[in-house]
Amino acid sequence: MRPVGELDQSEPDPAAGRPTETIRSLERGLSVIRVFDEDHPRLTLSEVAARSGMPRAGARRALHTLVELGYADQRGREFILRPALLELGFEQLAELTLAEVVTPHLKELSSRVGESVSASVLEAGQIVYVARVATRRVMRVRIRTGTRFPAESTSMGRVLLAGRTDDWLEGFVDSVRVERRSPFTTTDTGRLREILAETREQGYALVDQELEEGLRSLAVPVHDGEGTVVAAINVATAVGDEPPSALVDRVLPELRAAAAAVDADLVHLGHVVA
Repeated sequence: MRPVGELDQSEPDPAAGRPTETIRSLERGLSVIRVFDEDHPRLTLSEVAARSGMPRAGARRALHTLVELGYADQRGREFILRPALLELGFEQLAELTLAEVVTPHLKELSSRVGESVSASVLEAGQIVYVARVATRRVMRVRIRTGTRFPAESTSMGRVLLAGRTDDWLEGFVDSVRVERRSPFTTTDTGRLREILAETREQGYALVDQELEEGLRSLAVPVHDGEGTVVAAINVATAVGDEPPSALVDRVLPELRAAAAAVDADLVHLGHVVA
């Protein structure tokens, strides 16, 4: 067993298939922390393992470590995070630089296409909004930095999922419990696998009313200097008279140009998204 805090420099990064200087136990602990949110303040061990994509044994060790350090409580079969965790301020530190890089490009993209645009990252099977430029309200819920949605039912989530390794993605699809958010939501996991394969091949995702009835969105991935998918940007619009293919024809070239500009900035700045 390695001493606490020792760098696991020889361990491969599962997202990139290469050695990386990361503390794997810290990464796993953060994955567990991030599965708790406003809608899921209390979770059992099985639920934490499923939502984080971790084996039960690893999730159990992470949870009991958090309890021992005072960052979580166990109440019967359920776990709950404690207020002491707020002292750490993880998300604000992780998201600040990416938001600053992407926001000018989102503003330019929004002015060109006349639609609301956003950027997000993938955390524990959900997308987390890190930047947004809204021309009008296109969803019933108010979207702000830190808003989360299920990755499998969103355009940004699908390009982010498609950017992960085959093994990771297979584990995610096997464990995901798709929430039917509208009459159009794809809940069949076999079909979801096909959609994610199509997304990876074509390099974009179009979601038509699956997250919310009346909402259509198109997303493309953002890459770091080594070609790893680290974020996604999208254009969202209310469903009107035009067919879904018309949104692709009208918006995809502009969306890809914006993503390429963000990619170039990330390479220039040497920015790495955790």
